[in-house]
Amino acid sequence: MTVHGERENIPSVARSEAPGALKRFVDTYNTAYRELDPDLLRRVETGPLEEIFTADLTAQRARNASGNPGFPPLELSDARYHIPKQVGWPKFFVADVRSNREAPDSGTRWLLVFSRDGAEERWRVAYLSILSRDEVPLFATDEDGWAEAVPTGRAGRLAVAPAALSKAYTSYLMTGEGPFAEGPSTTRLRDHRKQFLRTPKFWTEYIDTPAEGPRYAPVGLRTKDGGALVFFSSHHREKQTMAKGVRPEPAPEVKPLLKGEAKKAVTLTRLAESAVRIPARDAADPRVVFVNRMEGVTAAKGE
Repeated sequence: MTVHGERENIPSVARSEAPGALKRFVDTYNTAYRELDPDLLRRVETGPLEEIFTADLTAQRARNASGNPGFPPLELSDARYHIPKQVGWPKFFVADVRSNREAPDSGTRWLLVFSRDGAEERWRVAYLSILSRDEVPLFATDEDGWAEAVPTGRAGRLAVAPAALSKAYTSYLMTGEGPFAEGPSTTRLRDHRKQFLRTPKFWTEYIDTPAEGPRYAPVGLRTKDGGALVFFSSHHREKQTMAKGVRPEPAPEVKPLLKGEAKKAVTLTRLAESAVRIPARDAADPRVVFVNRMEGVTAAKGE
């Protein structure tokens, strides 16, 4: 009997298939970073994570064309898979793992969101979030142990619709108004930026815009408290214009990405991918809480 994943509500991946997708990711990731090969990384990453990491590899390769044979291999263990039932494509699942990049007794977990757009495609990682032991939520499951994907286009039983997160967050960074709790990715980030709006050597302009389109689609899993853990992305630009007589000095990791000559100003384009807890719609505190945010420079322009 043929099961049609485009129209039937079925698990996004067989439990027996998920470990193979994780192994393929780790093996290819390690080879890509030893060889500093962005094209190789694209085979196992997609969306915001691919954009951040391939820019990083491109910059590293420009500084070291011979590669990085001493790259310490990434090792992921103690995998737990959160697999939702879904209708249609794309489909996703989350691998919750322990990484050798963290202290063994820290309890820190890596959550990798695997995604694919069709049955003939390979699984690739779209989001990566690093959470402490206390930040990893208890996910809601049905009687068979399958996780529950949350609808992204509407709020449903959530305080905020996942699809509205990127616009709400980038608007918050510009205005200070939005449904977000205090923390490093919200109030403290805005306070940090204020320090660099105008200094004796340069002044800074910030422009934050939502990440739109299928490439940046948010995904989320329902949690046992009625809320959800949602992964989403956002765009951020930062232009530093130097005072008279001062020349910009782009960081070494930025120079390989620089287009144009940096005589008086440099604009950095960053992409952030974040994991947040969205409360249930009837929760006493409806604010969205960031549990992880990773940001990388994806482009730079000199003037």
